[in-house]
Amino acid sequence: MTSTLWPAPVARAPLDATVRVPGSKSITNRALVLAALATESTTLGHPLDSRDTRLMADALRALGVSVEEDGSAWRVTPGPLRGPAAVDVGLAGTVMRFLPPLAALADGDVSFDGDPRSRERPLRPLLDALRALGASIDDAGRGGLPLVVHGAGRLRGGTVDIDASASSQLLSALLLAGPRYDDGVVVRHVGARLPGAPFIELTLAMLRDRGAAVDAGAAVWSVAPAPLRGGEIEVEPDLSSAGPFLFAPLVAGGVVRVAGWPAESLQAGAATPKVLEAMGATCRRDGDTLVVHGSGEITGIDVDLADNPELACVLAAAAALASTPSRLRGIGHMRGHETDRLAALATELGGLGASVVEHEDGLEFKPATLHGGVFHTYDDHRLAMAGALVGLAVPDVQVENVETTGKTYPGFAEHWWAMAGGDAR
Repeated sequence: MTSTLWPAPVARAPLDATVRVPGSKSITNRALVLAALATESTTLGHPLDSRDTRLMADALRALGVSVEEDGSAWRVTPGPLRGPAAVDVGLAGTVMRFLPPLAALADGDVSFDGDPRSRERPLRPLLDALRALGASIDDAGRGGLPLVVHGAGRLRGGTVDIDASASSQLLSALLLAGPRYDDGVVVRHVGARLPGAPFIELTLAMLRDRGAAVDAGAAVWSVAPAPLRGGEIEVEPDLSSAGPFLFAPLVAGGVVRVAGWPAESLQAGAATPKVLEAMGATCRRDGDTLVVHGSGEITGIDVDLADNPELACVLAAAAALASTPSRLRGIGHMRGHETDRLAALATELGGLGASVVEHEDGLEFKPATLHGGVFHTYDDHRLAMAGALVGLAVPDVQVENVETTGKTYPGFAEHWWAMAGGDAR
């Protein structure tokens, strides 16, 4: 990607804006996988249309699944999974992890590769688990991309241990494909603390909604072999992508309304309003809209983000601007995300004058005066959003490659400019 610098807009007055964020990536890509394994067609209402979801849709098409776009809906018609096929995972963790378990069900070889950073992201525990369940995989001993899954048209399945402490996606990947395995799947997590528990609950709920028989115990999950039904799946707004907009009035003062906020949600981002209130914002619901008021004064926070890791980047940006210290914990696994997010945040926020200390499991901030400069993003969409948030309060912040937000939020830069100028959209 060619390096470009985007001048982040500074809020010159208290904010007054309404935004509607796009559909959830987590729900869209899980729904696509389940639709590909169903016995009938599935229609996804208001799916996220972004790089990550298009990579998933294109990968399923390569495997013989029809994905047709019809306005604000996608129609998925399953077919026999086939090879040979080539899958480009880009930098999408859901694609690189959710699809090898499906590829084992294909009739033929399926190759996987992606962006250079994708070759460094944690994958070995999933590959080892799939082999234990009967899959044939050639990765030349790398424990990651590039690799070839030698699909045999079916997979035995059964009971398997996995260390999913690097990413809950490693566990979700096995559960999503489990209904199509001959013996289903029983997965036991045997590693350190499992991050992203809400994402596991989301996976289980979506499996149940499609007719799967699912059971969950203490660090063990089972999915029985069963046909999955199609039908309709309505995709909620992405509550993680709403994060920077929710934090904007805390940083700049004023009010921001996020339309379409679900009354109940299993998305990890549903917990964000509690964090905002702890840092000085007020949050209330007005029908289906979440309304956030802030004064521009930010109180620091000591918080464990293991269950809401996608909030960490924008929360770190707010913590760097806070008037009291902050400690972000439980996010050591973020070193294996699109970039080493802890190191990147410490480097980039520190480069703008923040007082930040990097710990093995998180970050620590003390009050400091920030200044302008270039905020590098390492092709990471959440880093770009963090840089935009800092720029709302600090003049002359230039965000490198803000276009990388297209991974999960096409049009983010335009929506951010509109919000910063008080132009309600």
